[in-house]
Amino acid sequence: MESLSGVGVVDKAAAILSALGNGPLDLAALQAATDLPRATAHRLTVALEAHQLVRRNAQGRFCLGFELIRLGRAAAEEFPLAETAMPFLIALRDRTGEATQLYVREGDARRCVASVQSSHGLRWIVPVGALLPLAVGSAGHVLADGGPRFAQSVEERERGVASVSAAVLNESGTFVAAVSLSGPVERLTRTPTRRFGAAVRAAAKQVAAVLP
Repeated sequence: MESLSGVGVVDKAAAILSALGNGPLDLAALQAATDLPRATAHRLTVALEAHQLVRRNAQGRFCLGFELIRLGRAAAEEFPLAETAMPFLIALRDRTGEATQLYVREGDARRCVASVQSSHGLRWIVPVGALLPLAVGSAGHVLADGGPRFAQSVEERERGVASVSAAVLNESGTFVAAVSLSGPVERLTRTPTRRFGAAVRAAAKQVAAVLP
């Protein structure tokens, strides 16, 4: 596997946790998901289990450990932007019926730090913590270097999905985050800004107005 940090054991442990983020896996499935040798996957997963970062469910499959809940809460407390934005994301969802998200840039990608599900049965869900590319998707365009303050995308990252995003700027005009609205193309249409652009821009301004 490719090393991101230059510290192989850390990269391998991170790959295991990332794979388990998609759901419980037995050792064979975990090995396949991480492309690690069986012995390495087992050794590192058991080590993570000792630190309560990994546990085993009733079926004996490996899954994320409860210690990650504590660490996640601690991380959230150190990053108040998501909590600050949540009332405005909920209001935007209630106004439009569509899923809303808040993204921040993380290196050459974007991280979803807050997400509110659509009220429709047919919905597009972006889980909190999802790391997505900058090159595709309206939020990626907004957060990219030299990106616009407002953007839309139609089926760029996922077939059948459209989105609209607007930048959240601090007092100095620096890009802090992007408020996004996403859902099926059949509801958002191929020109989603016509229907939802004003609402998304208004929500981004509301978040910016109460930045900590």
